[in-house]
Amino acid sequence: MKGNLLVGQSGGPTAVINNSLVGIIEEAMQHDAIEGIYGMVHAIRGLLDEDLVDLRRETPKTLELLRATPASALGTARYKVTNEDYERILDLLIEYNIRYFFYIGGNDSMDTTHKVANLAASRGYEMHAVGVPKTVDNDLAVTDHCPGFGSAARFVATAIRDTGYDTWAMGESSPIKLMEIMGRNAGWLTAATALAKNEPDDPPHLIYVPERGITMEQVVSDVLNVYDRLGYCVVACSEGMQDPDGHPLGEGSGDVDAFGHVAKGGVVDAVEAAIREASDAKTRHDKPGYLQRSFAALQSHVDREEAYRVGRRAVRAAMEGKTGVMVTLDRAEGPDYRISYGLASLDRIANVEHTLPKAYINDAGNGVTEAFVEYAKPLIGAPLPPYARLSMHPVPKKD
Repeated sequence: MKGNLLVGQSGGPTAVINNSLVGIIEEAMQHDAIEGIYGMVHAIRGLLDEDLVDLRRETPKTLELLRATPASALGTARYKVTNEDYERILDLLIEYNIRYFFYIGGNDSMDTTHKVANLAASRGYEMHAVGVPKTVDNDLAVTDHCPGFGSAARFVATAIRDTGYDTWAMGESSPIKLMEIMGRNAGWLTAATALAKNEPDDPPHLIYVPERGITMEQVVSDVLNVYDRLGYCVVACSEGMQDPDGHPLGEGSGDVDAFGHVAKGGVVDAVEAAIREASDAKTRHDKPGYLQRSFAALQSHVDREEAYRVGRRAVRAAMEGKTGVMVTLDRAEGPDYRISYGLASLDRIANVEHTLPKAYINDAGNGVTEAFVEYAKPLIGAPLPPYARLSMHPVPKKD
């Protein structure tokens, strides 16, 4: 079936999202049935506004450089598509003879792709709609993990390890460091800070994720116990930390996005205030924010290649006649890390949130298990480069 291809990038960008775009473009160029290769500028809004670009006109050099470029090259948006929008979307897809539709994104983007596929089928318009997974939150269902997570995980592990060395070096001037990590309801990225540890007493000393409710009293007690034992303490705090009753520990901004998601945050401020009330120890905090998802200098080579391959697999799926599906990354059993690229129906994925399993959280609720480390370690690519500590052999004091 000859026709045009349309692709968009939606939601929060990642350090490797453009690899999926390049994978789609380069695979599409191998198929005679695909005529025009168009991109939506700023996601689905680009289609509604008829703001499309011709991706066939991009040079091989540009595509090569895009693979190392963070953020969404086509632009992105957080836009809640209305029922009226969907009717116009399909009308435009028909008008532009779009027979192959690809949307790179997370939960809400998969929902949009699912609805577009269903509407096309209900109106008898033959079109192949395929979702391409992307999210640093790693919370899409069915797939083993999501492109974008591995690079963000590498960033947070590197950042907390480096700030851990800084915190130790500063001594009593600021011995307690808190870092606020992205993750509204899922703690995958916060858990990934554990990949910074080589020894049990390496930072981060404590890790708190949204899936395990915890009291502020326990957090303060945990921190002060580590501080008393080691002389410093570095803590990874998910922005979605909550108490055992499900109430957030941070106040957040109160902002709500187009999908009704309430912005989380302010956790480290709340924890810092509680520690200062209970102790004279000086505290500091870091909020890396969007750096977590856009720091291309710390791209995981595994993440980068997998993001590219899911783009190519999406096009091949469409050429096989598949629609209403998302590409999945399926991990083989065994000690060696091996991934294959499958497909799953979007009705199993759209609006389903995959949170951190209980088996990945320690019994105390302040760290992760070795099972999580083994799961996440291959995703960040090469091990973090080794650091050294002085052996600190004392010089004898003079009498």
